[in-house]
Amino acid sequence: MNPLEIVVVAFWLMLPAYVPNNAAVLTGGGPPIDGGRTWNDKRVLGDGKTWRGTAGGILAGVGLGLLLNFLAESVSSAFAFTVPEFPLAALFALAAGAMLGDILASFLKRRTGRERGAAFPGIDQLDFVVVSLVLTALVATDWFIQWFTLPVILAVLILTPVLHVGTNIIAFKLGLKDEPW
Repeated sequence: MNPLEIVVVAFWLMLPAYVPNNAAVLTGGGPPIDGGRTWNDKRVLGDGKTWRGTAGGILAGVGLGLLLNFLAESVSSAFAFTVPEFPLAALFALAAGAMLGDILASFLKRRTGRERGAAFPGIDQLDFVVVSLVLTALVATDWFIQWFTLPVILAVLILTPVLHVGTNIIAFKLGLKDEPW
């Protein structure tokens, strides 16, 4: 793969994982996943992790992936190289993995004494990526091996923090987030 192909394929592959956390901000609210429970005098997750936001995020990621499947042939023709179509298992794993990664990061934030919305450098940018990649590798192994080559994974790990910071700043400026990280 040439560098352009690596970047396009990496971005394409990760779109179903990039969208869920942003969609969760828009669809969230309602009862928190932890039900207000504490552990060692600290909230388990906090009010920012809700069932509605989690479901909305997963549905948005899967829905976007289905749209990408519809567009894959045209996009492949336009770029003169193939972008992948997603099996349903991979779509669900990418989206649910992104949400689970964010939930696990929230749990770690509470354990380290960080308040809701506090920055957690490194974790904030890659939590959802790592968990979505691991979950996808587990549930759609052959597809994962075919598309997530080492250069693609490296591109994902380099591009994601840049995209994450940029989109969070935009969401903050639009009033969709309380903090720019």
